[in-house]
Amino acid sequence: MKTDQNTIKIPESNILTVDKLTNYIKQSLESNSRLINIWVKGEISNFTHHNSGHLYFTLKDESSQIKCIMFNRSASSLKFEPEHGCKVLVLSSISIYKPYGNYQLIVSEMHPDGLGILHQKFLKLKERLEKEGLFSEEYKKSIPKFPKTIGIITSLTGAV
Repeated sequence: MKTDQNTIKIPESNILTVDKLTNYIKQSLESNSRLINIWVKGEISNFTHHNSGHLYFTLKDESSQIKCIMFNRSASSLKFEPEHGCKVLVLSSISIYKPYGNYQLIVSEMHPDGLGILHQKFLKLKERLEKEGLFSEEYKKSIPKFPKTIGIITSLTGAV
């Protein structure tokens, strides 16, 4: 047992390292048959087609999101080019990216499922603002070479 004046007494056998805990969670999730070869529907955001051929993206709906990776061997068989805002159906398995302890989906298949609702809302808002003239040249101002004042806008709970 470890003990000193500032710590509680905990048997060594009850203490896990971060690595051991992460390995346990990883093994538990990745061996759960309900989390292997599952179909998940969502909208793509933060899409990156890496020069290795791997696809990195976030799959989200109106209230949640999960990071995804589709390795080159699976991505090379896609019949369409995924992009930000696409609504898709993916066949995937849950995994833990051990260095950060983040869970993610490893995608083996991806099929288009229409244009995502969130992207459609964005396009409608953009169209409305364009009609109001908010993207016209008169609203655009050049940035001075030597600004006299710089402002930062944040919130009380922001991470800035």
